[in-house]
This record gives sequence, C-alpha cells and structure tokens, in this order.
Amino acid sequence: MSRLARPTNGRMIGGVCAALARRFGTSATTMRVIFLVSCLLPGPQFLLYIALWILLPSESKVQNKAQTTW
Repeated sequence: MSRLARPTNGRMIGGVCAALARRFGTSATTMRVIFLVSCLLPGPQFLLYIALWILLPSESKVQNKAQTTW
C-alpha cells in the first residue's frame, strides 16, 4: 500500500478516486464505478468526496516536501 496522495497523472476531477484506487490496488475506473454506484444509495458520499479532495495532499506537494527535507 502506498501513501494516500492525489496523483498528478490519471485524475479526472480531483484525483480522489485515483488516489484510493492506488492505495487499495485496484484500477481507477473500478473505483470511479464504485463511487458512482454508491451515490445511488442514501448517504453523504458526495460530501465525503469533497472532504477528501480538500484534505488529501497532491502528489507533487508530497514529493516536493520529501525533497526539501533531504
């Protein structure tokens, strides 16, 4: 499992599904389909997506931070 960060490549809107797919070892398309199906169920899925978009750092920021610490 890799660190949870929004990738710079392969994102559609915010990169949240791509980040979750990378973290759990599935394809981004599969994660997007799971998200869309879950939106048919009652619950705060859309709000959770927006919260993850805000809270997850971008991969480029994580790499820049790692480079500056060395």
